[in-house]
Amino acid sequence: MDTLAARQQMVDQQIRTWEVLDPRVLDALSAVPREAFVPAEYRELAFADAPIPIGFGQTMLAPKLQGRICRRSGPPPADSALEVGSGTGYLSAALSLLCASNPLDRHSSPDSSKRAQANLRAVPNARVQFEVRDAFSAAPLGEYDVVAVTGSLPVYDTRFERCLRVGGRLFAIVGVAPVMDAVLIRRVDSNEWIRESLFETVVEPLINAVAAQTFVF
Repeated sequence: MDTLAARQQMVDQQIRTWEVLDPRVLDALSAVPREAFVPAEYRELAFADAPIPIGFGQTMLAPKLQGRICRRSGPPPADSALEVGSGTGYLSAALSLLCASNPLDRHSSPDSSKRAQANLRAVPNARVQFEVRDAFSAAPLGEYDVVAVTGSLPVYDTRFERCLRVGGRLFAIVGVAPVMDAVLIRRVDSNEWIRESLFETVVEPLINAVAAQTFVF
């Protein structure tokens, strides 16, 4: 496989056509070798328009969804970013090329974090900080300009929007299958947030996320 040609085709035919036209975002996604972040047994599917199993009950998001996350969170070079539930580290690598400060890549599994750190060696100019921690623990998450929660939240949790600086943006996927809502939340004041519904999708739940209540009749 000509990986360079396949990667450019992915950017042109999947990401660009899904309303991702920011040159900085397209350049970042073109620069990150997606194939290096995919488990070996699925490498031939690295550029497919589909989620890819990555173990730990999680999947790697489809390229166009990762492109949309980068575009809608809109990180200018001076922003700080946090990714929660980042899996193989691919999106963190892309964010690190968009932000001057090193994104924080937060995992709940030490094995998952080690794998993502190893994958980052394929992108020498990507600078990412790693932390293994349950995002739902009582400890503060910190303050960021961009927060990307890349596992779904069956029940929306305000702890993620509260760690935004004023002017910051949160991307999250909320709800349960068969329909989940991708949302962008902006913090406009110390006690005010604006929520925008972006599109519908289905993504595996974030590890340790609160399950939605079910009703039995």
